[in-house]
Amino acid sequence: MTKHEQILQHIRSLDVGSKISVRNIAKDLHVSEGTAYRAIKDAENQGLVSTIERVGTIRIEKKQKENIEKLTYAEVVNVVEGTVLGGRNGLYKTLNKFVIGAMKSEAMMRYVEAGNLLIVGNREKVHRMALEEGSAVLITGGFDTTEEAKQLADELELPIISTSYDTFTVATMINRAIYDQLIKKEIISVEDILIPLEETDHLTLHNTVEKYQTLNQQTGHSRYPVIDDHLRLHGIVTAKDVMGAGAFTEIEKVMTKQPITVTRQTSVASAAHMMVWEGIELLPVISSSRELLGVISRQDVLKALQMIQRQPHVGDTIEDLVTRHLEDVSEGRHARYQLEVTPQMTNHLGTISYGVITTIVTESASRVLRRYKKGDLVVENLTVFFMKPVQIDARMIVEPKVLEVGRKFGKVDVELYYEDQVVGKAMLMAQLIDR
Repeated sequence: MTKHEQILQHIRSLDVGSKISVRNIAKDLHVSEGTAYRAIKDAENQGLVSTIERVGTIRIEKKQKENIEKLTYAEVVNVVEGTVLGGRNGLYKTLNKFVIGAMKSEAMMRYVEAGNLLIVGNREKVHRMALEEGSAVLITGGFDTTEEAKQLADELELPIISTSYDTFTVATMINRAIYDQLIKKEIISVEDILIPLEETDHLTLHNTVEKYQTLNQQTGHSRYPVIDDHLRLHGIVTAKDVMGAGAFTEIEKVMTKQPITVTRQTSVASAAHMMVWEGIELLPVISSSRELLGVISRQDVLKALQMIQRQPHVGDTIEDLVTRHLEDVSEGRHARYQLEVTPQMTNHLGTISYGVITTIVTESASRVLRRYKKGDLVVENLTVFFMKPVQIDARMIVEPKVLEVGRKFGKVDVELYYEDQVVGKAMLMAQLIDR
């Protein structure tokens, strides 16, 4: 077994939540820091560890494909560029859902359950109540919490995280991360159809052509990967390679060296393309240190491609939530929209967040530009000149005016009103793309 594989095996044997450092691995396993660093990076690619700024690298539970849309708290910290205030030992846990806390604490607690993540502002009493219910806490607006809450988080091993972003932006970022995971889930990778090494018929460098023929009669297969004593792949041997060779000729002398290989992360679509293009029936799957992990067959690849079905669309993004509330109250050619500010659209002060303003400007400008030109729109520049605080339950009027529209771009001025007062003004420029 190579040093690289030894380190990976050591990492797999560690308890979930254990802290890992390049220096300690190098010292404990008597390897260089460079070797330790490369193995830890490989472990991160395999989903065995996660690195968090100002916390370090921790051993996490490898997520099954069916749970990929669930984020760990460690991933949330990275997504929202957060700081861990307490409960570091619980960073490896996964969250079931997140709850936005924009209501009275008693009402909020009705929605908070164990395994949740409560997104809330500077409300120290709520931080403690959520932890007691078994929920982690994400504090928006860059606020801190009490020492008591931090100690409680450490005791319960439930993370308490602080981020400088507002509630809307944080919820958007987490939603985006979940959707990104779902997109990955829809892409079938080699890992999903891999025949593992223990079930793979293979030969070693010291085997002879006679051994190949015995294996061929037993299994009916005609091609086998060839490995050394450390399980590293050295070649592939086929019926064509052994033709005319003596029974006691070593496999190493007749095999095809440096065969085409794939990794666990290769998509099945890429593997299928390779197999068709190169006219091969079997692809070895290797690790970063060329250790043979198993094989994939052309038959399995084709079966997987036939069975791919898209995952159903789950839930709404925060953008969907905002745009769904944008009601068209236009009169003739004068574009006009109405919107009620809901709790989810506010920041920690209870006023409409900057992120929501930009979404409203983008959506209203898109709608008005589509009157002139059908197709997709790519925002090139968006400037919010000024905005006044608008509170929860306020009913706003949005008036986008097209200043200029050409074949390839459009310019829109957007004004936001509350009780006939201008509360926001923005300018948007966008590229127009034909469908």
